[in-house]
Amino acid sequence: MLTLAERHQHILNSLKQEGQVNVLDLCDKLSVSSVTIRKDLKLLEDKGLLFRTHGGATANNPYTVDRSVNEKEKIQASEKMRIGAAAASMLQPNDSILIASGTTVLAMARNIQAKTNLTVITPSLNIALELNRHPDIEVMQLGGVLRKSSSSVTGPYAESILSDFSCSKLFLGVDGIDLDFGLSTTNVMEAHLNRRMIKVSQKTIVLADSTKFGKRGFGKICGFEDIDQIITDSGISEYTVKTLEGMGIKVTIV
Repeated sequence: MLTLAERHQHILNSLKQEGQVNVLDLCDKLSVSSVTIRKDLKLLEDKGLLFRTHGGATANNPYTVDRSVNEKEKIQASEKMRIGAAAASMLQPNDSILIASGTTVLAMARNIQAKTNLTVITPSLNIALELNRHPDIEVMQLGGVLRKSSSSVTGPYAESILSDFSCSKLFLGVDGIDLDFGLSTTNVMEAHLNRRMIKVSQKTIVLADSTKFGKRGFGKICGFEDIDQIITDSGISEYTVKTLEGMGIKVTIV
């Protein structure tokens, strides 16, 4: 049986490789009870070496904070542009799509080439302005309460308008993707609007750079059963990819 120090070193090595660990997996690998593993995780968290989550632990602080769109645009900028380009390549003429708010979906909008009779519905002012310059793209700007940090609208008025539409695809940006908690954002009203968008879309595609994984925001958007595909970058762990694919989610790495 491994000593306390050996268990802790195994946990930290696993975190370094995978970015997160699961209590049940550690029980199997180390041949100890879940009570012992949870005590180990607490000791390591008290030393500032990890952050405990429901069912395990992560190497990084799992809780996101709200930042302005101008600040977030500078984070993982090249990864976001690659993700946005991959998402834009999925569009077809005569598509009617929803694009949510966020810097990664804004990168998608900047990569969209003119498509015949493409209709885009969005709560984002930045995305609406970006796409308005294309003569062959019809842009429908949702109305509601303006959230200044994201330059997008939220609220019941925006949600009620969506009941009149049915869209082929939703391109969704998120603040956090946690394998236990699901998809989330820092704003509850935005989470409500995103849920409504999912309901009126035939397919939901999440655009998220790898730093969003293992994170969770205050407002839960949905569980993994509500999404079809995730487009991300190579920073995502192999464990996360396998877990998502096991849920039937297509993972595209760019």
